[in-house]
Amino acid sequence: MAAKPAADDSGKPRPKGSELDKRESNSSVRKTRSSRAMPTQRSMARHVLRGVSFAIVTTALISVLGPGSNDASMGQSSMADVYKGELTPLQRHVAFFDRNKDGIIYPSETYEGFRAIGCGVALSAASAVFVNAALGPGTKPENQKTPPFKFPIYVKNIHKGKHGSDSGVYDASGRFVPERFEEIFKKHAHTRPDALTGKELQEMLQANREPTDFKGWVGGFTEWKVLYSLCKDKEGFLHKDTVRAVYDGSLFERLEQERKAKKESTKKK
Repeated sequence: MAAKPAADDSGKPRPKGSELDKRESNSSVRKTRSSRAMPTQRSMARHVLRGVSFAIVTTALISVLGPGSNDASMGQSSMADVYKGELTPLQRHVAFFDRNKDGIIYPSETYEGFRAIGCGVALSAASAVFVNAALGPGTKPENQKTPPFKFPIYVKNIHKGKHGSDSGVYDASGRFVPERFEEIFKKHAHTRPDALTGKELQEMLQANREPTDFKGWVGGFTEWKVLYSLCKDKEGFLHKDTVRAVYDGSLFERLEQERKAKKESTKKK
């Protein structure tokens, strides 16, 4: 059965091709085009927003991760004297990241250190910003001027930058506490007495958390998860001797040397 032609306001059939039909047809086309254009415009807006966000983040990272101050007084800082005496275990732990051994660790050096032990670019950049921003202000000597947004960490005062929610293996002066180290494995190494699984590591992190200490939570999580991802064995175990090497500062040097040797071996092939 043929469809009836559309009627006008008077109820009479409207002839095909009338002016009103044409206007309605044009209006329908415009609506269709408009509805198609809206998702495209939204997509473009999202791309622009992402581009702007990327530019802001990149600028911030360049500012923070750029080289430290070139000020002569900073370069000749007495902070380097820390290496003339015996370092505490905590000082040895962070000294690896003081790439030029001037006693001051800038975010750019922290970034270089993370890259040297095998971390990716993104993780190294994020870790450098977080570590220096979290620890740096607490280690700054009184009346010491520092470059803006650089968050330098002073090796001499690293014990003042200790975050909460940690294992307690370093005491308030940065000394190693053997009993607290052994406690990690007595409490959390359920599968093997000399190693931690990923699940057991997470259990330890949760047990160490202090209420509302969000900075400490993130700090502990970052440190241990990076260590686990770099040093777990094929079966997913983080061994006790590896963890001990972190605390005495020798692990980072070893990882860097192993990575260099691997690169040299690849070049020879």
